[in-house]
Amino acid sequence: MPEHGADAFVDAAPEVTQHGLTMPETDFDKVRRSTRVFLRVRVVVAGKNADNRRFREACETIVINAHGGLMYLNQPLAMDAMLVVTNPFTQEEQESRVVFLGEATDKGQRVGIEFLTPAPHFWGVDFVPTDWPAPPAALRPS
Repeated sequence: MPEHGADAFVDAAPEVTQHGLTMPETDFDKVRRSTRVFLRVRVVVAGKNADNRRFREACETIVINAHGGLMYLNQPLAMDAMLVVTNPFTQEEQESRVVFLGEATDKGQRVGIEFLTPAPHFWGVDFVPTDWPAPPAALRPS
């Protein structure tokens, strides 16, 4: 189950004050497809690593949105690598690709993934930001 204790919308504040300076909203913010949310969600990631070896690893997300997420993985990965992300609570799977590789840390490497098709309800969040797509009519509760 997602941990809601430290939930925070990442893209909610248009300006950030740091070290006494205010950084205005950038053009990059305008191209974001959906709001990012800091939320730890347990998932299982499977695919082939940069050594062409199959792997399956349980991990937690750092940031999620309707189009993917950011997580720590302990695998050498390549940009555009195809991965399957599974939500162990619902057994739902999403095919995704690697779109960001961050620095390696003691927690693993930060890996950004993009779903091949948007899946805002994959994460199981009940506070879906307004810019996340609505589920198809067949999936909406009646």
